[in-house]
Amino acid sequence: MSPTACPRAPFPSYGPVMTENAITVQQTARPHGFPTTKDFAFVESAIPDPAVGSALVENLYWSVDPYHREMMDDVPGGFALHTPLEGRALGRVVASRTPELPEGEIVFHRQGWRTHSVVRPDEIRKIPRFDGVPLTAYLSVLGGTGLTAYVGLTRIARLREGDDLFVSAAAGGVGTATGRFARLLGAGRLVGSAGSAAKVDHLTREVGYDTAFDYHDGPAAELLAKAAPDGIDVFVDNVGGEQLAAAVGALREFGRIVRIGTISRYNTPDAPPPHFNYSDIVEKSLRMEGFLVSNYRDLQDELYEFAVPHLQSGRLALDQTVVDGFEHIVDAFLGMLHGKNTGKIIVRDHP
Repeated sequence: MSPTACPRAPFPSYGPVMTENAITVQQTARPHGFPTTKDFAFVESAIPDPAVGSALVENLYWSVDPYHREMMDDVPGGFALHTPLEGRALGRVVASRTPELPEGEIVFHRQGWRTHSVVRPDEIRKIPRFDGVPLTAYLSVLGGTGLTAYVGLTRIARLREGDDLFVSAAAGGVGTATGRFARLLGAGRLVGSAGSAAKVDHLTREVGYDTAFDYHDGPAAELLAKAAPDGIDVFVDNVGGEQLAAAVGALREFGRIVRIGTISRYNTPDAPPPHFNYSDIVEKSLRMEGFLVSNYRDLQDELYEFAVPHLQSGRLALDQTVVDGFEHIVDAFLGMLHGKNTGKIIVRDHP
């Protein structure tokens, strides 16, 4: 699936009229349940001047990610109120006071959710330009999303050829990357869960899943048993909750659970934890391991070596929902939390 522009309809108009000044997005309140537009503010100021040793970046693309919802709560390392939010972004150096960041350079950094960022050389990653690879790929399959999927499969699951996988939230950014990477790595049967019939269709028609189910259609254990009657070897978990419990029951001996996220609880923190047969962990010699992708940034070049040739050959496609206009970044984030995207959601400066 090539990069697509997301229709405006799912994302209601919100935000200021863009000006020649700098604009940042700030969190103004701690949400209870799903956040709303009232929890954010667009704040306008003069475009900053870079100090000696830094450079001014005009941002071109922004990533909104599920982990941002966790950071909106009052937790260690979370977002501070009334300060610019952080996030992954790609931008062009437009003014520089360091020879390490020449003007015109395209860089990746984590000072997103703003139109302009001042960065130091140690805060950025220069983007290698590979023939035929669009910039949006560096925020999807070649960025943190793809690195999460790659680490989950190769380092945590230690995927073996022929392993059968179940992936929850399979139509999201990490889920689609996991499915495509697993297929390239020689996985066996791929089963995914998603939140709509359209997403289920996308997974089986485009991404390479053998079968998928809409988790709204019944108890997860029953849906998974029907989709994978002979069991699974690996569960890549982006959701937690009922689907985690179902996967524990479906895993074969020496099965592995890769814990990436618990999006089912981000907006419903009072939901009861999953109930499963804990003796299965022992009796089936199961292994469950979570990880933070930030601890695996040294594998970035390895990801390029794996994924770029497949992108160039067409064997690896991009699953992306692209929203035009920085003024829609909050709408894009809220839409992602409500499942309105397919694949990685990216906000793009007006083309």
